[in-house]
Amino acid sequence: MHPYKRSERLGELILAEISELITRDIKDPRIGFVTFTRVELSDDLRYAKVFVSSLESEQEKARTLQGLSSATGYIRRHIGRALHLRYTPEITFLSDTSLEHGAKIAQLLRQLHAR
Repeated sequence: MHPYKRSERLGELILAEISELITRDIKDPRIGFVTFTRVELSDDLRYAKVFVSSLESEQEKARTLQGLSSATGYIRRHIGRALHLRYTPEITFLSDTSLEHGAKIAQLLRQLHAR
């Protein structure tokens, strides 16, 4: 059993803060309906990859990522204040395709089972 890493705890806090911030404060029309699935923090806590899942078209997903990227400075400042961080990580938003991948695998399994 490995100890719970600080980066994992902080990642969960960052995920909760970003989710709340997007729904409450950021009104960018480019940002569609998204779910923040996970945060991967570097071990030195200086870089955070925030994974975003959406059921929109590829074009709408790209617009959403653009909207999130343009709000990164605001999001970083808010996270730094809310979580009392000495150093707020650089945030990168990335599309999380794991749900789509899982749905595709499930569909293939159903097709195989039907044969």
